[in-house]
Amino acid sequence: MITPLKDYFSKDDNSLVRQARKGDIGAFEELVARHRDKLFTRAFSIIRNVEEAIDITQKAWVEGWQGLPGFEGVSSFGEWMMRIVIHLCVDQVRKGKSQAKCAEEPHEDGSGDNRQVRTVTTNPNRRMAPAELSYRIDQALGQLSKEHRTVLVLHELEKMKYKEIARIIGSSVGSVTSKLLYARRKLATLLEG
Repeated sequence: MITPLKDYFSKDDNSLVRQARKGDIGAFEELVARHRDKLFTRAFSIIRNVEEAIDITQKAWVEGWQGLPGFEGVSSFGEWMMRIVIHLCVDQVRKGKSQAKCAEEPHEDGSGDNRQVRTVTTNPNRRMAPAELSYRIDQALGQLSKEHRTVLVLHELEKMKYKEIARIIGSSVGSVTSKLLYARRKLATLLEG
């Protein structure tokens, strides 16, 4: 007798989480299918390396599966998995930082050569097609250091507060503020052309 396939597609994430907690791998696979692209995209937006983003996303899914019994459901499953990806990305950025200090980073007190980044004004008459703008932003983000890109992505895309970013990356709020300011100005300068 052939066992009919379970209907995972019609279930919401909470139902799938409950099933996955009971060991239903098919339910977890459906959760992966629903959220994998967004998680990979976020990892890539921070790390800017396809192989590393894939590795981080895969590690996140392993951590998600192992941590599923502890998932309390305070946030959505997708948000919970996004936090795992972000923490793994931040850990990766920290490892890179310990290997080589980023030369373009301003000092925490704002002193140094890099504090004099010029303010950019854009021409409002110059309109770009959304695809061109998206491409240019993506290219500009790729030119930021991992630390600056991480802070920018966490604040602008994940809508995290300075204090939360500081806690996640293990830095002071002042340092986060400085990095975010620098990242915004550098991004604007790169987009100016």
